[in-house]
Amino acid sequence: MNTKLVSTLTLLSFIIMFSSCNQPAENKDDLANNPLLQEWETPFGVPPFDKIKDEHYEPAFEFAMSEQKENIQKIIDNSDAPTFENTIVALEFSGQTLAKVSSVFYNMLSSNTSDSLQAIAQRIAPKMSKHGDEISMNADLFNKIEAVYLQKDDLNLNSEQMMILEETYKGFVNGGATLNDEDKKRMMEINEKLSLLSLQFGDNLLAETNSYKLVIDNEADLSGLPQSQIDAAAITAKENGMDGKWVFTLQNSSVLPFLQYADNRELRKEIQTAYVNRCNNYNEYDNKDILLEIATLRIEKAQLLGYNTHAERILEDNMAKDPESVYNLLNQLWGPALKKANEEAAMYRAMMKKEGINDELQAYDWRYYTEKVRKEKYDLDEEMLKPYFKLENVRNGVFDVAGKLFGLQFVKNDDITVYHKDVEAYEVQDLDGNHVAVLYMDYFPRESKRGGAWMSDFRGQYVYNGEKVSPIITINCNFTKPTETQPSLLTFDEASTLFHEFGHGLHGMLSDCLYPSTSGTNVPRDFVELPSQLMENWAAEHDVLKMYAIHYETGEPIPDELLDKMKAAGTFNQGFATTEYLAASFLDLYWHNMSEMNETDVLVA
Repeated sequence: MNTKLVSTLTLLSFIIMFSSCNQPAENKDDLANNPLLQEWETPFGVPPFDKIKDEHYEPAFEFAMSEQKENIQKIIDNSDAPTFENTIVALEFSGQTLAKVSSVFYNMLSSNTSDSLQAIAQRIAPKMSKHGDEISMNADLFNKIEAVYLQKDDLNLNSEQMMILEETYKGFVNGGATLNDEDKKRMMEINEKLSLLSLQFGDNLLAETNSYKLVIDNEADLSGLPQSQIDAAAITAKENGMDGKWVFTLQNSSVLPFLQYADNRELRKEIQTAYVNRCNNYNEYDNKDILLEIATLRIEKAQLLGYNTHAERILEDNMAKDPESVYNLLNQLWGPALKKANEEAAMYRAMMKKEGINDELQAYDWRYYTEKVRKEKYDLDEEMLKPYFKLENVRNGVFDVAGKLFGLQFVKNDDITVYHKDVEAYEVQDLDGNHVAVLYMDYFPRESKRGGAWMSDFRGQYVYNGEKVSPIITINCNFTKPTETQPSLLTFDEASTLFHEFGHGLHGMLSDCLYPSTSGTNVPRDFVELPSQLMENWAAEHDVLKMYAIHYETGEPIPDELLDKMKAAGTFNQGFATTEYLAASFLDLYWHNMSEMNETDVLVA
């Protein structure tokens, strides 16, 4: 992302499949005409985005929750002895309509949100939380699940079925099924509050990101910036009714190049300060109290379930297993990374002094002097590389690599309805032309879209009634949009990001599982990065670069001289990059490995 995380929405779809609520008094004709509840007569069963309106979501959620409640009750009322099929599989497919509705809604909430959708999310969140809790804490249902679980070694299950059984059982235990009534009530209160706090946190971050604009009306203040960034800022200004000016935002595609190239140190300081202080400005979007409450509630929830800390609860189901293992790994990396970062800082200070700046190296100086030293030390900067990374060429390079490795081809299909004009839709086929998946590619930032890069799905792959259901995958990025004079040109880091997210996409597209909760990226969170890392590494391979790194004007492949420079500079600034994400990891683990939250100010922590 770069989020570089398992799709939150894929996981959410899985969680949602274990939910329940009362059906409202809704006009049956309205429900029958609700596109979210109809069979989608669209190419490959994709969502009919052109027909779905905001007012359709809440009735669809309510109906789907009621439907799942009925399906759950059928499992409970079944007088036959509990079996894997009549209990575990029946539960697995009990919420298909709800998964269908929620996948569209939560993808839109991230990719194309609005005040209306955010308001709906706030109203739906507590209902969904209660819905899931009423299932996971249902004693009668859990008794049936436990009965199957206790005979698991005698059921002759295959590995996927065994995983489903074990994960279902553990999911109910960690969902509060074994708690007493008083603790169940408190758990439900915590879950409802957490669902609302998490939504509010994201809404605040998006609003604060969108609210800031660095407006430049003096052309001299653009000194150092590449023409492509100047043109993009002029377009942003025009879109905001400020013709003749230049506007830079806190979207990564705007703020990061500004920090890399702008000569005006005071303006770099201003936008860097705004960037790092998002939701820390003591205004309506401030997230500090929300963070404190989330951390406190997570501790309480973990301890209700018998863990000492939230980190212990989460890591138990991941490859790391416990906080100590995570600390051991982070500490192995920290020393060498910090040493490298200090060496880099010394180079940047020396460059500052050469330019007559005797001040200390500041955060808003780092990216700027990184580019200066890279240019001096390796005769290389990102602007030399970007003409070779036209978005369409990088995309085609990703497709070519996937074709060579996995025998896939990607056929653009304009008959597939998209949810925004910037989105492209592809049918994914094998080399014989057989259908594999649908792929949406959403490249550019907008105010209705959260930052970062991520993969998700509108439908995961599974088998139902003997028929294989194909996946519908979406990849979201936030790359610089094309201008009137130039196509979208990526940095090499952005090109690597596209390869990375495509690795997640392949994980979803090539899934071959029986059940929704085991398909695609529904794997331990610290394993989910394996396919994406493997795919990302292909981006820098010499032969692969020669395939897709084509100059957008001359059509010439990237020269070996530039490839040699890229290789020589391959570990440059990696001290900073590594300590940056390690510091975030240490901070995250510090907060979540507390057994009590005694901090009164998150800035102190």
